[in-house]
Amino acid sequence: MSRAALLVLADGRFPAGGHAHSGGAEAAVRAGRITSAADLADFCRGRLQTTGLVAAALAAAAALGHDPAELDAAADARTPSPALRVAARKLGRQLMRAARATWPTAELDTVARAFPKGAHQPVVLGLTARAAGLGPEDAAHCAAYESVSGPATATVRLLGLDPFDATGVLARLAPELDGVVERAVSAARLAAVDGVDALPAASAPLLEIGAEAHAAWPVRLFAS
Repeated sequence: MSRAALLVLADGRFPAGGHAHSGGAEAAVRAGRITSAADLADFCRGRLQTTGLVAAALAAAAALGHDPAELDAAADARTPSPALRVAARKLGRQLMRAARATWPTAELDTVARAFPKGAHQPVVLGLTARAAGLGPEDAAHCAAYESVSGPATATVRLLGLDPFDATGVLARLAPELDGVVERAVSAARLAAVDGVDALPAASAPLLEIGAEAHAAWPVRLFAS
């Protein structure tokens, strides 16, 4: 496995479109649920243990070679909000473009043709990791980290939060992130035997509700 490839894929400057999304932070800031670094830590912890876990498991399963169509359907079933489904597919389409330019493979081409409007982003992330020669743990780490780094970066812009404080939040979450990755990879390996129902389906209803409200705003800084 190439650690250099992992750094490229995990780099926030990789042109996958994530910078345009707040991971629900914009809606949470508007609702007054994030006003400080302590609030951000609580928000990120909740997101990590729910949507982060699900995304990490989907990415790990894709990296292991599980059927992308089955994983995409599983992602749909775990995303009740239509707005979040749209956002996930937009991000998946953008990531696919970047992945095919960076690590071109026949597998990526096949999935891109099968999902012209984009597959769910965690599924594409796992396929990208696979194309880059990375394993399920690497894919899961990227997905789990994205689930918290996006809101942290967005909150700096939305609240003028000190970036050192936001980075400190991410650093202190590192042990929990590692734990989530371990659970996600174990579930992905089980899904290879028992099917996608073995993947976690942790829910975050407030994120789903917030996403629907956010999508209806006439003016917003982030796409989701």
